[in-house]
Amino acid sequence: MRIYSRILGTGSYLPEKRLTNADLAAELALQGVETSDDWIVERTGIRARHFAADEQGSSDLATEAARQALSAAGISADDLDLIIVATSTPDMVFPSVATMVQHKLGAAGCPAFDVQAVCSGFIYAMTIADSMIQSGSAKRALVIGSEVFSRILDFKDRTTCVLFGDGAGAVILEASDQPGILATDLHADGKYKDILCVPGHVNRGAILGDPVLKMDGQAVFKLAVGVLEETARASLAKANLTDADIDWLIPHQANIRIMQSTARKLKMSSDKVVVTVDQHGNTSAASIPLALDTAVRDGRIQRGQTLMLEGVGGGFTWGSVLLRY
Repeated sequence: MRIYSRILGTGSYLPEKRLTNADLAAELALQGVETSDDWIVERTGIRARHFAADEQGSSDLATEAARQALSAAGISADDLDLIIVATSTPDMVFPSVATMVQHKLGAAGCPAFDVQAVCSGFIYAMTIADSMIQSGSAKRALVIGSEVFSRILDFKDRTTCVLFGDGAGAVILEASDQPGILATDLHADGKYKDILCVPGHVNRGAILGDPVLKMDGQAVFKLAVGVLEETARASLAKANLTDADIDWLIPHQANIRIMQSTARKLKMSSDKVVVTVDQHGNTSAASIPLALDTAVRDGRIQRGQTLMLEGVGGGFTWGSVLLRY
């Protein structure tokens, strides 16, 4: 009998501080950087984003999202066999965010580790958790995407600083004999590392290189549109399904144009695409679980529906998860 990983519950968290485009434009103007709501919306679809408080780290955001997911699943932290956190903005070099979340939840004992695949991180983490559940290594897994990208932005570069926000999203996966995750597909190509990166690093107590995000927007857009279609079709083929079988597309919330282009290639109506980028910007590894939780809680996503989750991020990494909710 095949063992599936089914989503038992979802959760999310956005920091209290919310900045509309007008708010951000006003702050940037003080530094001599010009932008506007119209400029941002036209190019990205983003209208607002949330920034973490100074005292908040990725582990704090992740813990809040995890608590929501545990509550929705109707289980306690003691019931977890595995914790995976996808993040590119950990609280510190080590230990992992996952171990910090584990301690804050009081779930000592189960394996806990981080995955770093930038905006594709949640897809990578779900795939790993699914594999461990299928192998019998775990029965219940907490998978989280959590980011504080506001800490690595260059607020003098309006082409990048207006795009990103902070947040966390989480799911509880449980072993089941009923269909859940139907197929996954992961890829990476390191030759594209320079089009989206944070090139700085810590060396003997000092930061060497540039510690803020750098992006070639046109190169990222061109690559993203192609690989997102390819990975979605790869997962569909593995599950012997077609475009028409997808009830909801939940893409990485980076740019409305990329999302719309992917939907067209998959012959999907725009009203079947879950869009939250307008309210929280690009939250990297947190964006897909944030969008998923939003659509579950507002009733759009119903049990039995087929969901396509897909993401693309620095590395360059990309992948998809096809599942029956």
